[in-house]
Amino acid sequence: MAKLGLNVDHIATVRQARGGLEPDPVTAAAMGEMAGAEGITIHLREDRRHIQDRDLEILRQTVKTKLNLEMAATQEMVRIALRVKPEQVTLVPEKRQELTTEGGLDVILNIKAVTDAVKRLRDNGIIVSLFIDPNQEQIKAANKTGADYIEIHTGSYAEARDWALQEKELEAVDTAIKLARKVGLGVNAGHGLNYVNIKAITALGGIEEFNIGHSIISRAMLVGLDRAVRDMVELIKYA
Repeated sequence: MAKLGLNVDHIATVRQARGGLEPDPVTAAAMGEMAGAEGITIHLREDRRHIQDRDLEILRQTVKTKLNLEMAATQEMVRIALRVKPEQVTLVPEKRQELTTEGGLDVILNIKAVTDAVKRLRDNGIIVSLFIDPNQEQIKAANKTGADYIEIHTGSYAEARDWALQEKELEAVDTAIKLARKVGLGVNAGHGLNYVNIKAITALGGIEEFNIGHSIISRAMLVGLDRAVRDMVELIKYA
């Protein structure tokens, strides 16, 4: 049965907007776990625009399920991960000017750097996932790096504005799931998923974990974090 990994980056975004202490992503993570999230995801960006190093340190001590650290495959980030040792690292592309991650990691283009990062992390007991588009060649390249998982970038599916295009993107995700599992990779998914579009993609099967942040935090502003997380957990498990 698929699990929810709650991304609390947007809690930190609101905090950083005022430069204060509230709201606290550590508190949000604990509330999310109590509401049924089976993992906490954070993205420590190079420019530290939302999650800070202190957040990572405290979350490492307090998360009771699984801490998934999204990060670029840079020497600095690998060193941080090796020191903090989250259960899982998800390697993602990163551009300073983007509002949010705009696409999957180009594993083919960056095969050496990614492979080196994967080896260093796995040698230290950290599970490694690669955030990639639902592209067969990228999946094959991901498998060559020695990674444990891929996380399918579902942005194109989530942004599809008509049913025909959505069906096309859904088929691409389904094909990616099947190929990844065939070559022995675990499969997670995330980006742009909400309380409506999660249903069709969950019905495909084969995805172990959905990492979702923006739609849950947005809903939490209206109904509270506990209910927002519980509603998404129910959709993922019983859609």
